[in-house]
Amino acid sequence: MPKAIWILVIGMAINVTGASFLWPLNTIYMSQVLGQPLTIAGLVLMFNGGAGIIGNLIGGKLFDRIGGYRTIILGLMITTTSAFILAMLHQSFVAYVTLLMGLGFGAGLMVPCMYALAGAVWPEGGRRPFNAMYVAQNVGVATGAAIGGFLASHRFDFVFFGNGMMYLVFFILVLFFFNQLQGEREEGSTTNVFEQSTVVESKKRFHALLILCSGFLICWVAYTQWASTISVHTQNIGIPLSQYSLLWTINGAMIVFCQPFIKFFIVRWIQSLKSQIYVGVCIFMTAYLVLSQAEIFPAFLAAMVILTIGEMFVWPAIPTIAHQLAPKGKAGFYQGIVNSVGTGGRLIGPFFGGLLVDLYGMSVLFYILTLLLIIPIITTIVFDRKLQGFSFTRKKIESRAS
Repeated sequence: MPKAIWILVIGMAINVTGASFLWPLNTIYMSQVLGQPLTIAGLVLMFNGGAGIIGNLIGGKLFDRIGGYRTIILGLMITTTSAFILAMLHQSFVAYVTLLMGLGFGAGLMVPCMYALAGAVWPEGGRRPFNAMYVAQNVGVATGAAIGGFLASHRFDFVFFGNGMMYLVFFILVLFFFNQLQGEREEGSTTNVFEQSTVVESKKRFHALLILCSGFLICWVAYTQWASTISVHTQNIGIPLSQYSLLWTINGAMIVFCQPFIKFFIVRWIQSLKSQIYVGVCIFMTAYLVLSQAEIFPAFLAAMVILTIGEMFVWPAIPTIAHQLAPKGKAGFYQGIVNSVGTGGRLIGPFFGGLLVDLYGMSVLFYILTLLLIIPIITTIVFDRKLQGFSFTRKKIESRAS
């Protein structure tokens, strides 16, 4: 990979590591330390996610207007300030809620810029820059969650200060290295996509993105059940928390170490990004069918392994297609849409799954999720029907700039 991509990968890993110090412990801290009921804790996390969605959309637009460097600096100023103030005021529930929203908004500003920069600095890379960012995110999640748990076992204060220190390290990295990436982005019109009623092609691309992302939303609704309804279900049937945590360790390890095998499979047998999504979604469906029969830990382990293989196909493909769809000067806005849809799925998923489980039980939830995953296949088939001159084949995309 080019040096610029390595800089972005390291930055993404540091950024997500810092964020992951806190997110697995938010509910525990609010319920056990601040004395809030789980319903209120869940509502606070929804506010945090909502702030992230707003940040995604604004961050994407700012990338197109002022560039990735300035937008990431702005996001880091908000997150770093919020993190250190939270470290001092975390015993106040009002401050906790306010600053958690600040963290969500600031992080939301940065992520679409990181993805848009990855596509801009290595256009001939096709899916590879987005896959690299996806792997970096998962390395950050695994590392941050592990370190955060270790720090929390000593003192919760250390978690908040550690969160701030990681954002500070990322701030320094951005100041010294990201400015050189600024000139790589595409310059283009700053006219809002919604105002381009006379530009038919731009509207078609935007509509295509929305269709594709509607299926992406369903994938995330299904995926988030692992952190919500499935986690509770495993406890109810007597699977220890340590074994449930092991599932996520295996998930992160597979994402990092199985990349050569996934790459070999894609290069050898999959000739388009659309086919990559089809394969990944079908694997998702298999995982939930396995879950519908799971009663012992090995079955949940098998389902997690299958699910992880599926996500390695689907998650990098969506931002890659969004980058290809984006008109000149709109790469940030399109990545903002993709990231906000993913965040929206993470917000909707726990409520949707909890409601179905309360009404019908876990098995029905898994069958319904399997049926719902037909929708992403349909949206992938039809999203580009009205586009002219687009071919999302792997070879064409990866040779696009050569």
